[in-house]
Amino acid sequence: MDFTDGSSKNQDIYSGQGWYSTLEGYDGLMGARNIRASQSPLHSEVEALIWAMECMRNLRQFRVIFATDCAQLVKMVSEPEEWPAFASYLEDIAFLKRSFNSSEIINIPRTQNLRVDSLARTARKQLSSVVHMDAELPVWFAESI
Repeated sequence: MDFTDGSSKNQDIYSGQGWYSTLEGYDGLMGARNIRASQSPLHSEVEALIWAMECMRNLRQFRVIFATDCAQLVKMVSEPEEWPAFASYLEDIAFLKRSFNSSEIINIPRTQNLRVDSLARTARKQLSSVVHMDAELPVWFAESI
């Protein structure tokens, strides 16, 4: 399973994204980055999912369950016609889904996504652009994961 989360606040200059893998061979691998501020918290969640999908594709994982605590995101992916404002994002997700032999996007309780939530929030709060992918946390993470 690959856990994903996005973090966005109106006053911040960055949005944060995080993912954590429990896939065989990559268990414990995590990613965190910040990007220019997203339009909304939901945009941040969608962008985080797309980045996680790109990372798993690049790691040549072909069977992935993407877990998010954002119920709206799961609904959006399952009913794309109901979300025209997100059409370009949903096209990217559909394209990336074709990279996998099987993939699923599921909703999980926030309590099961605390590690990734912390990754995304910590990345969002950084004062400069950051990208991190490793099994170890860098020094710049002030919060405990």
